[in-house]
Order: sequence, then C-alpha cells, then structure tokens
Amino acid sequence: MNSKYEIAAYYFPNYHKDEKNEKAHGKGWDEWELVKNAKPRFEGHLQPKVPLWGYEDESKPEVMAKKIDAAADHGVNTFIFDWYWYEDGPFLQKALEEGFLGAPNNERLKFSIMWANHDWSDIQPAQRSRPYNVLYKGADTEKIFIDATNHIIDKYFTHPSYWRVDGGLYFSVYELMALVSGLGGIEKSRRIFDEFRDKVRGKGLGEIHLNAVVWGIQNLPGEQTITDGNALLDALGFDSATSYVWIHQDEMPDFPFTSYAKFRNICVKSFEQLKNEFDKPFYPNVTMGWDPSPRTIQTDIYENLGYPFTPILEGNAPEEFKKALEQAKQFLDLDQTHTKILTINAWNEWTEGSYLEPDEINGYQYLEAIKDVFGKDDNQE
Repeated sequence: MNSKYEIAAYYFPNYHKDEKNEKAHGKGWDEWELVKNAKPRFEGHLQPKVPLWGYEDESKPEVMAKKIDAAADHGVNTFIFDWYWYEDGPFLQKALEEGFLGAPNNERLKFSIMWANHDWSDIQPAQRSRPYNVLYKGADTEKIFIDATNHIIDKYFTHPSYWRVDGGLYFSVYELMALVSGLGGIEKSRRIFDEFRDKVRGKGLGEIHLNAVVWGIQNLPGEQTITDGNALLDALGFDSATSYVWIHQDEMPDFPFTSYAKFRNICVKSFEQLKNEFDKPFYPNVTMGWDPSPRTIQTDIYENLGYPFTPILEGNAPEEFKKALEQAKQFLDLDQTHTKILTINAWNEWTEGSYLEPDEINGYQYLEAIKDVFGKDDNQE
C-alpha cells in the first residue's frame, strides 16, 4: 500500500453492550437498535441502512479483526477511536480495549485516541423539544484529566500499534473549549498539558502530538465554537488541527436534502481557508455522508430544528465520495512540508449516515474508492 499518505478513519464505539447505556435504555441495548428502527422520513429518503456484516458486537476480537483486515486491505492506515471518560470513569471502551486490542491482527492497523469530551445528552433517540437531558458532563477537572491520561498512557501509549505522527503519539481533543473551561482556563490548561507531556517522556515513550478538532459550526448539544483557533492552539501548545465532519466547517444549504456534490465543492474550498487560519499543520477531512435522522424519534415530524434534526446529504454514491477523495489528495499534494494526513468521517457512524463499513446496497464500494485513490504507489498510477 502507499505509505505516502496517512488515511485515518474516525471510529464511533457504540455498537456493543455498555453498562451506562443499559441503565439509560434497558438491558442489551446498543446503537444498532436505532439503525434497525430507522425509517424513511421523506420521499426518496433511503432508510434503514442495513450493514452487510449484520449487527455485530464490536467488542469481540473476531469481529474487530474483520474490520481491521477490511480497513488495511483498502488503504485505511488508522482508526481514531472516539474515546469517552466522564467523572465516574470510562464509557464505551470495550470496542477498543476488548475488540481492537484483543484482535490477533491488530498490528495491521494503527490506532489512536480522540477524547470525545462533549456532554453526553439523551439524544438516542432525540425528541423535538429542547433542552435535552444531559446524562454525563463533558467538562473535565484536573483530577479527571490526570486519571484519564494515566489510563491512556498505561493502556494505549505503550502498545506497539499506537499511531505516531512525526514521531509523536497522536492524541486528539474533540471539544477544546470544554476542556479548557473544565481545567480552569488557558494558563492552567497549558500547565496540565505540559505535565502530561513530561509524564509521557518520563515513561520513556517520547513525545506527544497534540491535535485539536476545530470548527466554526456547532453540532452536538454543548459544543462551543472556537473563534480564534490559531491563538488558542498556540497558547495551549498544540501541534496540529483537523476537522471531525464537514458540517463543522460549512452549513448545508438545502432542507430536507442537500446534494452531496454541491456540499462537497463547498467543503473542499474550505480546506485552503482552514489551512491558512493555522500556523500549525491542518489535516483535511472527507465525510462519506450525513443523515442523523435515525437518532430522532421516528414518529416525530422531521423539520430543520438543529442536530439531530438537520438537512440530509443525498447522492453520496461511491463515485461521488471518490471525487472528494481525489480533491483531498490534490490538496495534500500541494503541501510538501507536512505529513500527508486525511481524516475520514467515519468508519461506522451508522446513525449519522457516514460509514465506510459495507452495507447491503453498496457493498465495499466506499472502501474500494479509498483503495483506488490512495492505495497505490505513485509510480503505479
């Protein structure tokens, strides 16, 4: 495979049984229930999505091994796990800790952490009325940060498959403003981040590559817009920035459906703007699709009310997704000084309509698109 590019897919680990979810939704619940029960909300709306592999438990090593092989065989280098740690400890960790780390082939794929430190609200499914009930608060105190990062150092950073960018252990933060708020401000946060770096060095693990997810548009409840991302990253000592999903960068112009081709061209144009905004490297994102309607109560009227009642991307066929990958590759090739990293939303965001895993309609075609664009050495093209 082509080692010139790093293709990192976000992984959302809510497709296994978890005690917190069972407390909220009942014994045996996982997010497959929303996938199974989704229905068309408009004429031409393609729901439900049906996974080709079935509704599998990602915490089983044999299930994760299949995912690892499919990713590695099609040019995906890394899974960036959405990672949760609240006041009472970890949440949704079994996909990584039992599934990925238990898989016999996990040397084929790198993995890393994006601390998804947003509020966990009762939106599975969401009703029309607001505000949503917050089940777990995302803002973290210094003690929570230390407990969580000690776990990360001991459990993940020591693993040979942990992803390094420019030699540093890639550690991404989803909600930077919430983290700064919880830690007591920018100066205190910088001290805590510096102590985190020192601790990793003291363990003989080298450096950390701190990455911030940045955006100008809020998505999940509780997210805070970063108005001067460059100054904030500099003050906190971060090493790079990236996006999680296209809708964090730009507004979808049409409801109920926005054309994928139309929105792709809008978002690709934002690559250069975002790159110029930061002194640090900016890694672009390609989003496979967007349809969060499975996360809404299916009997409620679906209107443009804000997440998860949002416009839906239509026409995101594999050939259109491939065009987005080609445009991203062209953007990456213009920069001859930084590591060529592309993040993809997402490996398995089934209830947001953005997934690379094969479904019954398209099979492996989205993965084949990645392989076609990034899976060959340049001299083979």
